[in-house]
Amino acid sequence: MSAPEDAPEEQGHVLERLQLRYQRVQDSLAEEIARGGMAPGSRLPPERALAEHFGVSRVTLRRALAELEREGLVVRDGRGWSVAGTPVVGEPPNALMSFSEMAASRGLAPSSRVLMHRVRDATVDEAETLGLAPGAQLFELERLRFMDDVPILIDRSTIALALAPGLPDVDFSSSSLYGVLEDGYGIHPSRARFAIDATAADERQASLLGLRPGGPLLRCTQITEDERGRAIERCEMVYRGDRYRFRATLVRAAAGAVGAHQPEAD
Repeated sequence: MSAPEDAPEEQGHVLERLQLRYQRVQDSLAEEIARGGMAPGSRLPPERALAEHFGVSRVTLRRALAELEREGLVVRDGRGWSVAGTPVVGEPPNALMSFSEMAASRGLAPSSRVLMHRVRDATVDEAETLGLAPGAQLFELERLRFMDDVPILIDRSTIALALAPGLPDVDFSSSSLYGVLEDGYGIHPSRARFAIDATAADERQASLLGLRPGGPLLRCTQITEDERGRAIERCEMVYRGDRYRFRATLVRAAAGAVGAHQPEAD
């Protein structure tokens, strides 16, 4: 006996309802953690009690907890689940966010310490990357970035001074670079080319980030473009390997298109 023609559609509705259930639990727990209702390190109620509270099965509950674990909000050990004691951060998949926006999305307090800022001439490579004449003036800014007073990364940004001549006068210990570009100069970062590799912390990086020399870092190089496709910033960021998670959405090419665009390996 053949299955009814609408069986795939009905199955799709069932899967959609299941997804909505675990997402409801996930969002509720994430909101509670974000507003401080669950302190870092505190234990969650047992799975059975949580499942009864939300009116879902333990399978659905575990799916929600697994997603929260992937986001770095909860951790699991032999005794059960607890709120993560230290922040693990990362942009949502395929989203370009400033550090301040990323912190706010996690319910964390961002802060910065300016390590260096100066105006200097662009190197040949920098001029080529940013579409400038060789020797054009750049504003260079290096900051140590914190979330809830925990050091997360060191970032170094370079921007053509001609785009935003007032940048050297801004206090970037309390101001967002993207916010200044958008509000002060009408420059809207819209997309970025992003590359990541693993590296080891040198003595300076280790001291700033609270690591031992040789500790694991993720080094990210980003070329940021505005809505017109103009390169406006080159940024190099080094994250503590235990404090950052990068996520991306991968889409399989249509049949016949495989090979049209292949990832590059350095």
